[in-house]
Amino acid sequence: MNNKGNYKWFILTMLTVVYVFNFADRQILVILQESIKEDLKLSDTQLGLLTGLGFALLYTTLGVPIAKLADKYNRKNILVFSLGFWSLMTVISGRALNFFQLLLARIGVSAGEAGGMPPSHSIISDYFPKEQRGTAFSIYSMGVPIGILLGFIVAGSIASEYGWKIAFYALGIPGILLSIILYFIIKEPIRGQIDGHVNDIKDSTFKEVIGSLFAKKSFLYLCLGAGFTTFSSYSLNNFLPSFIQRVHGVDLITVSINLGFSIGIGGLIGALIGGRLADIKGAKNKKWYLYVPILSCIFSLFPAIIILFTGSSKIALAAIFPYAMFNAAFTGPVYAVGQTLANVKMRAFATALILLFMNGIGLALGPLSAGMLSDFLEPNFGNFSLRYALTLNLLSLFLAILFYWKSANNYEKDLEQV
Repeated sequence: MNNKGNYKWFILTMLTVVYVFNFADRQILVILQESIKEDLKLSDTQLGLLTGLGFALLYTTLGVPIAKLADKYNRKNILVFSLGFWSLMTVISGRALNFFQLLLARIGVSAGEAGGMPPSHSIISDYFPKEQRGTAFSIYSMGVPIGILLGFIVAGSIASEYGWKIAFYALGIPGILLSIILYFIIKEPIRGQIDGHVNDIKDSTFKEVIGSLFAKKSFLYLCLGAGFTTFSSYSLNNFLPSFIQRVHGVDLITVSINLGFSIGIGGLIGALIGGRLADIKGAKNKKWYLYVPILSCIFSLFPAIIILFTGSSKIALAAIFPYAMFNAAFTGPVYAVGQTLANVKMRAFATALILLFMNGIGLALGPLSAGMLSDFLEPNFGNFSLRYALTLNLLSLFLAILFYWKSANNYEKDLEQV
């Protein structure tokens, strides 16, 4: 294969498969948390730590230095090693006998996954020009819904039959094998081959890169918008299986299948629509790359309220599909903007900074705050405490809309500096 034509789509497909494993290994704990909670005698706060702050701790902090390495050294090797490591730690998660062992294993998973997205984004930007990046990153972002579908259905089905520990083995071992295969079939692309060679662009220090990116107001507001979007979505998504089981009494296998297909297919459609809409409308008005995330926040809010307050399990399960579809639409445009605002030697770092906000605000604080609020409200509201905790966290979407709007107002001016 050469670097033109179909090869770039092959590379994009392989990177998306890696992202599928990234999110499947991350979300497996979400669908299994009620079983794990009962077996290991955990609280909602501990569940929030395991799916939120405990995971985000190294995922957030390690992403930045790994991204700096990816902007200078072989990105493929960093990605392959990271995939193998987080898959191994997923297997080890299945050996945990108590909360602290499981927490350490999940921190290990997060350390490995920190090396997944930044090098992948940088590689994608070396195969796709800026006018195609909204679509390319939306296809890549399909790894999230597909990973959730795979994680929920496979893990839920296996756990129902053989127990939650075996489910970790079933998803971790194939990832280790995939890392070996990818080492031999993916080649490192020429850095900057789409936008021109990078000989005239000098390497920058951490301070210079951060200063350059955050000097663009649209980039800072983009990061804040993405952070508050994921604060809401990680809160709801990470506790949604528990909410459906507790409030509506739905069994694990039914929840696994319904959530897997609804979030998987709905998110897949939403990610594609979001990226294509941004590329099509953005051809005439670049601000549409920020308007799409605004629309994503607005339209995902309504089905989220239905999920939380309907008294019918059927209506709640049905509303998950449109929620997942609208919620996924922001990802491709957000990453496309980040890559377009960065020069070719800062792209992995730009992704790491976006992830720093998404995971530092969203993943670290969203599920943890929801769990703490649920435990605080439980004496008065019982199983319904999660309803009100998750509703409060939905308010972050209004902050996200504000920051996306401010980013849009500065975007075209900041593009002139790239």
